[in-house]
Amino acid sequence: MADTKIKGVERKPTLKTIAELSGLAVPTVSRALNDAPDIGTRTKELVRKIADEIGYVPNRAGVRLRTGRTNVVSLIMSTDHNNHTGRIIAGASGGLHDSPFHLIVTPSFPAEDEMKPVRYVVETGSADAIILNQIAPEDRRVAYLMEKKFPFVTHGRSIWADDHGYYDFDNEAYGRKVAKHLKLRGRQTVAFIGPPLQQSYGGHMLEGVQKGTAENGQVFLRMSDVDSDMLSPQLADHVVEFLHNNPEIDAIVTGSTNAATAAVGAIERLKRKLGEDIDIYTKEAEPYLTLMRPELLACYENVGEAGEFLAKAAIQAVRHPELPPMQKLDVPQF
Repeated sequence: MADTKIKGVERKPTLKTIAELSGLAVPTVSRALNDAPDIGTRTKELVRKIADEIGYVPNRAGVRLRTGRTNVVSLIMSTDHNNHTGRIIAGASGGLHDSPFHLIVTPSFPAEDEMKPVRYVVETGSADAIILNQIAPEDRRVAYLMEKKFPFVTHGRSIWADDHGYYDFDNEAYGRKVAKHLKLRGRQTVAFIGPPLQQSYGGHMLEGVQKGTAENGQVFLRMSDVDSDMLSPQLADHVVEFLHNNPEIDAIVTGSTNAATAAVGAIERLKRKLGEDIDIYTKEAEPYLTLMRPELLACYENVGEAGEFLAKAAIQAVRHPELPPMQKLDVPQF
């Protein structure tokens, strides 16, 4: 933390330091840094500018004593492989920018009880709000946080989504639109490599592809013994076998870069031509796959926007629990 000099005396920057430099009262400075709604935008900008220039960092123990808050949002994430982790963290950090809140990432280990990190945050009071992902329909973590009345938001929807903040990609609409797009390309037999069904979005996507293919008169074949979270080499072996046993398949739909990579590897091993005798449709947060394989079909999912929205929704859940929770269902664009 930088030191600053006021009237020849060097000391660590405090609220009083900012007050002296800005000509404002200490309570006004404090409220400006905490983004109080009754403080004007120009005042907030002035206070934050001075705070940045002198290297002011709030004393968290003091903040907690004065307000009862930590000014921390905990993003609880699985340590299992996840291609979107970095983008969610970056988005959430951006959503907290210019606020007094800071982000911490709390790991959730697959081999341990998923409730452990959630209970830790709640019982220790180490954060003011929680962001959860990999949401199950009847998610135990969501039920617990609702019971405790602890502020939280989710990346994905539980069956109680009407009552809590969330950001979700409309995976059902994705499935329906993909089926229609493939029909227009003349694809008649659609194989589906879906996300794990214990997560809500897996069920939504499965329902969408099933509905879409039924509406279009297409044949739907689900690879039920695998999911899109499997490691790519193992998944590719399963896809090779499935395509070998069902040679009529002319399209594969999945919802992850990992599964799309496995599917591309599988069809190349079988000497089938991507984009000509078989299509692959997937979602991607960055156009890596389509840059390497322009014949691959993809829908963009803005994971960074999800993180930013969830961070802002978490702040609202802390500051204004009386307001309706912030919610967004992102409609896929093709």
